[in-house]
Amino acid sequence: MIIVRHPHEIDRPTIATIGMFDGVHAGHRSLLQHIKHSAASRGVASAVITFAKHPRLVLNPNTHLQLLTTYDERMQLLADIGIDYAIVFDFTPEFAQLSAQQFITTLHNDYHIEGLYIGYDHRFGHNRSEGFAEYQAYGKQAGIEVVEAQPFDTPVGTPSSSAIRKALATGNIEQANKLLGYEYTLTGIVVEGHQLGRELGYPTANIAPNNPLKLLPGIGVYAVRATLPDGSIHNAMMNIGRRPTVNGNEDITLETHLFDFTGNLYGKTITITFVAFMRNEERYTSLAALQQALANDALRALEILR
Repeated sequence: MIIVRHPHEIDRPTIATIGMFDGVHAGHRSLLQHIKHSAASRGVASAVITFAKHPRLVLNPNTHLQLLTTYDERMQLLADIGIDYAIVFDFTPEFAQLSAQQFITTLHNDYHIEGLYIGYDHRFGHNRSEGFAEYQAYGKQAGIEVVEAQPFDTPVGTPSSSAIRKALATGNIEQANKLLGYEYTLTGIVVEGHQLGRELGYPTANIAPNNPLKLLPGIGVYAVRATLPDGSIHNAMMNIGRRPTVNGNEDITLETHLFDFTGNLYGKTITITFVAFMRNEERYTSLAALQQALANDALRALEILR
């Protein structure tokens, strides 16, 4: 996939769709596969039109918006689908002033767009005040066929980035993964921890996420897999929480115990893949009770992962 950041970098007719595509979830994937196949059948290129930074973070910098995917993750997921081009705009306050008509005309004149699929609930242009009928009329004037994409449903509902954020925030990993169409991941660097896990027989890698905007699943204990820099994948369990048994006032920590692994991970980047939520974080009356709970968690996590 070629990332396009400037006008006139695409020199062939192209069919595209537009959106932030945070998460590149199952609904996005269905639309993108349709774009890809439609483009191939017509002998033209496929493209996704998106933004480097989420528009809500530009228009309201104080908003507390957490993202399902970082920019790099989003680009990789789009590339994995097989889209030819990612046309990436810098969303700025000035860009936000463009009307839908101006934007559609720009797509045709500067990016060779001849077909544009628009999500059934997607709006763009200044104040997002217009709808599909106007987009279609502007497209006809500019030389773009504008098509309204149909909603995509799964057994657990219609995928949307907001629904997935809500599921993750409440620890509903299974639902989030079904809406995503893949298992949610989080990448970070292993930092120094309290080393209590080592004393209890369950040494942990304490992870500092690479991107502060990346959404953390809700507080609790999870069955996960850890991918190390050498590409090896290890079954693991993770606690996201405040360690209430030893210090309930701490900031949230991400402690991961890798099964069947020994070695020093400090300073290394690892990726956590969330498979299942196991239980809420609890406060125990003694370290012995906490140790027993960890033993139970380990047995359950291994059962889930194997």
